Amino acid sequence: MLDAIGVDSIDALFADIPASLRLGRGLDLPAGMAEQEVYAHLRDLAARNVSAEDEVSFLGAGMYDSYVPALIDSIILRSEFLTPYTPYQPEISQGGLQVMFEYQTAISELTGLPVSNASVYEGPSAVGAAGYLAKLTNGRPRVLASRGVHPHSRQTLVTLSYGYGQTVQEIPLKDGVTDLEALKAALADDVSAVVLQQPNFLGSVEDVAELTAAAKEHGALVICACDPIPLGILQPPGEQGVDIAVGEGQTLGNRLDFGGPSFGFFAAAQEHIRRMPGRIAGETTDVDGRRGFVLTLQTREQHIRREKATSNICTAQALNALAGVIYLSWLGRDGLVELGELLVQRTAYARDRLAAIDGVSLLHEAPVVREFAVRLDANVEAVVERLAAEGINAGFRLGREYDEYADGLLVAITEQRSKADIDRLADALERAVAELRGSGSGASSDAGGRATAATGAGANA
Repeated sequence: MLDAIGVDSIDALFADIPASLRLGRGLDLPAGMAEQEVYAHLRDLAARNVSAEDEVSFLGAGMYDSYVPALIDSIILRSEFLTPYTPYQPEISQGGLQVMFEYQTAISELTGLPVSNASVYEGPSAVGAAGYLAKLTNGRPRVLASRGVHPHSRQTLVTLSYGYGQTVQEIPLKDGVTDLEALKAALADDVSAVVLQQPNFLGSVEDVAELTAAAKEHGALVICACDPIPLGILQPPGEQGVDIAVGEGQTLGNRLDFGGPSFGFFAAAQEHIRRMPGRIAGETTDVDGRRGFVLTLQTREQHIRREKATSNICTAQALNALAGVIYLSWLGRDGLVELGELLVQRTAYARDRLAAIDGVSLLHEAPVVREFAVRLDANVEAVVERLAAEGINAGFRLGREYDEYADGLLVAITEQRSKADIDRLADALERAVAELRGSGSGASSDAGGRATAATGAGANA
């Protein structure tokens, strides 16, 4: 290879890298292992993992231990779906195009917005892409993001906004929801978009219509990141004046799988269709009048003139999105409502049960759907570790992302958590808090709360 590129040696190949940045010695690697030894070693490492199948998990924070019906695997593992799982070329089969079309229809109906793309990578990148669409629409330099938006989404938004010349200002929370007065004070005619989340990261149901009305007074677009399951019982964002609805689709027929892969959804008002990321499948008829499907729009730079491109998304999570539309079809309209009502009932029971424990109090009184936050009068990290030893994942330590909630625990409820599971959590939490209170542990510090932040929200800590 050195001969082919006309270089005399490895050192010459790396001559442009300053000597101060080079290691200057061989890598300190252990001796090689036989294949069988490697397999045994990897098996031992894998055995250290604890999955949602091995514990009673109340961990949420954007990724949830939802039930995945067997029907989904029986369809998505068919070779015609599994093999071309990342299609983006125009020559996609009619079956693949129809899947995209049906998926777009489901997301459009779910969000109350007329157009949907065929999916994006995941929730946070959908939020970032929505911010870019807002910049393309009005050219304004500022974005306001509620502190109730998922921390990963806010971080993604900040990173991408910097690249296209926007700044992001956070709007604080008050009593568990976005502070309306703080939003109004921050709004001005240079605000491109306001980013909200429904329900927000603390599990609170936001008054999206009121927040949207405030943003519209200054001509700002409204972007709402949504949990798709509660949309069965909450008013769709499109009916509340929201311009762009995005979200994480993991709860729609996708397993946790260490936090991925999943898919993001993206729906918008009709006037934004040509600036939406990814691609959009449309319905048509062939020369014989038969129903058919085509890739109607693609905003990727490889498909259109680079200067007109609004997206560099190479592909999409098409297989995961297929799982999502199968799941929604399996549930049906009535099933989605019933699931939402079930979550509300079990969450209300869990919230009341935990709030009755001495040393546990509600972090806010706002309405919730599937997730809620409590304060612990004990070191949160120590409590979580104590419950983990009993096979219970108590939830997400809010101090990992919110300094102001260092004593907070976010508890998620899914249809897999029974009344018996909730009672088990409450009993174990009561014992742990009682044992740790007054032991000098106190509320968990920021450093302690962030000790395992690298595992990511929703991953098994």
